[in-house]
Amino acid sequence: MRLLHTSDWHLGRTLHGVNLHEAQSAVLERICELVEDPPDGIPIDAVLVAGDVYDRGVPPVESVQLFEWTLSRLSAVTTVVVTSGNHDSAIRLGYGAGLFRDSIRMVTDLGQLDLPLLLEGSDGVRAAVYGIPYLDPDHARVALAGGGEPLPRSHQAVVGAACDRIRADLADRPGVRSVVLAHAFVAGAEPSDSERSIMVGGVDRVAGTVFAGIDYAALGHLHGPQAPESADGSVVRYSGSPLRYSFSEQDHEKVVLLVDLDASGPARVTPVEIVQPRAMATLRGRLDELLESPSFASAEAAWVRVTVTDRVRPDSLMDRLKSRFPHALQVFHEPEGAIDRGRGGTTVVSERDPRELGSDFIAYVTKTEASGGEVDVFEAGFEAAVRAQHRAEAQEVA
Repeated sequence: MRLLHTSDWHLGRTLHGVNLHEAQSAVLERICELVEDPPDGIPIDAVLVAGDVYDRGVPPVESVQLFEWTLSRLSAVTTVVVTSGNHDSAIRLGYGAGLFRDSIRMVTDLGQLDLPLLLEGSDGVRAAVYGIPYLDPDHARVALAGGGEPLPRSHQAVVGAACDRIRADLADRPGVRSVVLAHAFVAGAEPSDSERSIMVGGVDRVAGTVFAGIDYAALGHLHGPQAPESADGSVVRYSGSPLRYSFSEQDHEKVVLLVDLDASGPARVTPVEIVQPRAMATLRGRLDELLESPSFASAEAAWVRVTVTDRVRPDSLMDRLKSRFPHALQVFHEPEGAIDRGRGGTTVVSERDPRELGSDFIAYVTKTEASGGEVDVFEAGFEAAVRAQHRAEAQEVA
């Protein structure tokens, strides 16, 4: 059996104010071509999309149309399984799922997570494909408790409970390979600047061993392709996003993953590069060097982030840079000899531990070290604000 694993399309996203619709259309076109005409001629039995189809709960109309076009094209030649991510509105993404043809499975509801799609590959291998939609611990800890006491308030607890339900269903399916789609932050994996924090209670990670007993876990949420540690016998992979969404990803080779499952043995994973519609580059130097040096010629068509090091900030800086680099998105001025404040190594505010963020903020405002109680209050307020923001984006505020 062969599967194609992708995730984190983030349809509707912008890059420093630039509409990415055209670029997203190009990478989805490439994915469709791979499915319609596989590189080695082996047919793809299912496409797995592990969450964050959209970038926000209420996506632009053109993004909804692009997803419809892609889904229609893929489902004409194979089965497509889609789960919701933390950026998606699960209700909106799953609307109409009960009306779709058999070749489209949308998993956006907790009640579906132990109801697998049963597939048979072209060579007779059978597999049960389960989808775990993004689990908000505050909701899922009650929904997955089975009527008992709520589960601990953590991603580890709720993802673990979901996998327990899946393993219980698998116990009655001897000889069937198992595949799970999940949208989560697995410990040991490396984030980039473009993922939204899912931290709850100061913790956002789950252990890779939570997928023990699963042949292949197709993960979404992190934008770089990678293989976090997992239990023996399980293969756990992030496909990453098919498009670069921040300058922290400029060196990522964007891929989709071809996953081959035999009747026994570990899953075999082959990355297939998705050529980027436009390169990314980070440039640094004096303005005259940037405008004249042939060493920067390769960046003329790229999305660029530029740091100008002239001792005095040049006039009309952005306009002059755009005369050579028309796709310049960020411009900074850092005079030669100035103290390097390490912008490239700092953590985006939205990705920082809220306790650390709150402690720094309170210390800055009060000029004294924050107490544990003050940080507790800040963390509670931070998490309440994040939840309210997510509800507002999905227009689901009570």
